Amino acid sequence: MKAVVLAGGYATRMWPITKHRPKMFLPIGESTVVDRIFAELEADDRIDEVYVSTNQRFAPDFEAHLADSEFDKPQLSVEETTEEDDKFGVVGALAQLIDRENVDDDLLVIAGDNLISFAVSDFLDYFEDHDAPTLAAYDVGSREKAKSYGLVELEGDRVVDFQEKPDDPKSTLVSIACYAFPRQSLDLLPTYLEDGNNPDEPGWFVQWLQNREATYAYTFEGAWYDIGTPESYLDAVSWHLDGESLVADSVTLEDTEIGENVHVMGDATLEGTSLEHTVIFPNATVRNGDIRRSIIDQGTHLEDLDLAGALIGAHTTITNGAEQ
Repeated sequence: MKAVVLAGGYATRMWPITKHRPKMFLPIGESTVVDRIFAELEADDRIDEVYVSTNQRFAPDFEAHLADSEFDKPQLSVEETTEEDDKFGVVGALAQLIDRENVDDDLLVIAGDNLISFAVSDFLDYFEDHDAPTLAAYDVGSREKAKSYGLVELEGDRVVDFQEKPDDPKSTLVSIACYAFPRQSLDLLPTYLEDGNNPDEPGWFVQWLQNREATYAYTFEGAWYDIGTPESYLDAVSWHLDGESLVADSVTLEDTEIGENVHVMGDATLEGTSLEHTVIFPNATVRNGDIRRSIIDQGTHLEDLDLAGALIGAHTTITNGAEQ
């Protein structure tokens, strides 16, 4: 079996934090979003190759990241895009990858920005038991949230209807961009695209596919975060830290209050500052600040600021409310 980790997005909703780094590299505790996935794929003997589908802009970042990692299976498969407007859509890029890499096996497809609480091996056990297209489904608990995802309707565990980003969701059970396809189902991808169907989200292909062959849903409880917005990223960090804080040993602290769910990375300096639900990257300096639900990138210098819900890009200096 092969696996594809989708890592080709530009994460424009998280700029400037993700303008020069893939969002999959954002830290969740001591690991990253994508490394959590790589670790599970590395440990499952059924998967013999892992293709990391990314774009030309971020390919060097992934190449360096994988070279420094402990993982043997992941290898890059690069789509020929450098910005959001060039993208083929996820289904189009997946079809190109299958052709480019001569994939002729069952295939696991998982978004590299998915933080999930279930074991990927359990999902693959379920897929093998059914030997049919399978998706992972999660109850987001809100019809408003469900509008942003693919809505799944089930009879038992079989998918009987699938609506991508509906305006009026009938339920709150959504697909989370984790799919497994038998090889014969992948043979239908060219037909799907040649018929002019939507090349963007995998959910459109699933919607088309479930009308042609039995498709099943692996439902799970626990946690799922789509790391696509600052809010969801900070929520994922909070889930992982569970009320604790993570402060690197090399951080300089003086008259500083570290609240819940705070991650401060190496060589940062914090003086006269209060932090809550915040991530601070290496070599940042914050003096006399009150920072809540914010992301402060590396090399940033902040003084005398009260911030909530802020994204501060790398190597930015802001003192007394004035950016320099």
